[in-house]
Amino acid sequence: MSKKLEGPLVIGVAGGSGSGKTTVMRHMIKRIGEENLTLVDHDAYYRDLKHIPFEERTKQNFDHPSALETELMIRHIEALKNGYSVDIPIYDFVNHIRSEKVRSVSPRQVILVDGILIFYEKELRDLMHIKVFVDTDSDIRLLRRLTRDICERGRTLESVLHQYENNVRPMHLKFVEPTKRYADIIIPHGGENLVALDMVDALISKRLKK
Repeated sequence: MSKKLEGPLVIGVAGGSGSGKTTVMRHMIKRIGEENLTLVDHDAYYRDLKHIPFEERTKQNFDHPSALETELMIRHIEALKNGYSVDIPIYDFVNHIRSEKVRSVSPRQVILVDGILIFYEKELRDLMHIKVFVDTDSDIRLLRRLTRDICERGRTLESVLHQYENNVRPMHLKFVEPTKRYADIIIPHGGENLVALDMVDALISKRLKK
């Protein structure tokens, strides 16, 4: 049974790291209109590690649910649903700390929630009206992760592969992959699956008309 739409329509997009969530999100933003939505990214809610030395920060398991301040994200989405503006953290992925700056956002017709672990916490999951899981083969996800972390986050090839083998892959199997069962729509082969994207578009249009 679909949830009654009260306030903004909340859409969650999950999937493994490098699955193609960004492509799916861009498609949704283009279809819905940037002026009609508020984007809330789970990656912005990584816990601030200023209190520990940099070398220790790099050893943290960033793919475990405890690495994220999901409770703050939940409060922010609840506030947006109730018509309040919120200040979303800005995270520095190179130094593993939160910036002193924040991103102020206001509620709009659609709240788009993005993150690999957003279906893991029931309290967060229950705030969503539509849940989409982007499903892509592990070898493709690894290649995309390598490109992103080396080019955008200044990591070395060795560090990315070490992190993937010790944290990313086991955490994906334990915490991310099982949450696929909560999805309303699963998009195989990432954001290039035009048929699945058409289904998502139709579902969003139907819910917004309500």
